[in-house]
Amino acid sequence: MNLIPNIPAKAFSFSAVVVGYLLIDDLTANEQNALGNWLMLTAQVLSTNAFYRQVQQERKNIKTTQPDNETWNTKREIMMLQKMVDALNKEIETLKSNI
Repeated sequence: MNLIPNIPAKAFSFSAVVVGYLLIDDLTANEQNALGNWLMLTAQVLSTNAFYRQVQQERKNIKTTQPDNETWNTKREIMMLQKMVDALNKEIETLKSNI
């Protein structure tokens, strides 16, 4: 199903403006409000679904590359912890020498 036309983004956005203006004259204020809220809800459902699909795809991509990333992150954490231990040992030695 191909509902989205293959046109420039500005033309696609402008088409929504045109449809909105065309509907104004044929609807009462309450009908406009009801239709507007329905369209916003529809847009939110589409946006939420699309975003969640992106999250799932991202997670899928991370899982395929995770061992390398995990190894690198572990090495980085070990290096950082080693630097902290070295700094603490240096501080302890400094305190001992001042006593």
